[in-house]
Amino acid sequence: MTEAATRRRTPGAPCWVSLMVHGLATTQEFYGALFGWEFRPGPQQLGPYVRAMLDGKEIAGIGQLPPDRHLPIAWTPYLATDDADVTAESIRSHGGTVGVGPLDAGDAGRMAIGSDPSGAVFGVWQAAAHLGTALAGTHGTPVWNELLTRETSTVGKFYAAVFGYEVEPGASADFDQLTLRLDGRPVASVRGVGQALPRDRGAHWMTYFEVADTDESARLVRELGGQVLRPPHDAATGRTAAVCDPEGAVFTLVTTASG
Repeated sequence: MTEAATRRRTPGAPCWVSLMVHGLATTQEFYGALFGWEFRPGPQQLGPYVRAMLDGKEIAGIGQLPPDRHLPIAWTPYLATDDADVTAESIRSHGGTVGVGPLDAGDAGRMAIGSDPSGAVFGVWQAAAHLGTALAGTHGTPVWNELLTRETSTVGKFYAAVFGYEVEPGASADFDQLTLRLDGRPVASVRGVGQALPRDRGAHWMTYFEVADTDESARLVRELGGQVLRPPHDAATGRTAAVCDPEGAVFTLVTTASG
């Protein structure tokens, strides 16, 4: 395992993942059993919020929605910025929207939540005391983020303009796929799935979590009240399974080839 947040992230780099749910206590039970997370209180500006911990290091955030808010339950990646206000304005000027913020999260940093022109939601994080996910390469840590959208061209230009990504087309003309790079290093991917995009979810970001054994973790998801949406199978990145928690938040389990 490696520490993942010993210094401030490069602008545009995925730095945190967060989930807003209705049942905070039951969601903690689910992810605690699945990933071994423990929890401690986090900033309360948007309501009850906890940070998931492994070995005393921050991994992810989970907050509670007000009872009258019926938003899609989804994991949201946060992208690093040196200035959340400037990035929010850039999001708007390039065809996206800003739904929350920018606002201060106590002394932790400054944040905003926006969406790209296809409607996929993501966060923006300007770090202060809280740098983001502090551990990588072990069971229960986020390892990758992929945007699932109808087509990649428009949103690829949006993310390149706002975050300065180098956009690399996929190797095969048969697949509509992009890799987003910073300083030559891959940090996220975009996959155009056309009409296969789920109508009930639309364009969305998918978070991949590293696990020691994809098959065992998928079995545990079912046991804990979640669902397996795509059974474990071998892929280029390792052995993966698409699953969702009891409130419907979709994520991918992956045991990487190197792991």
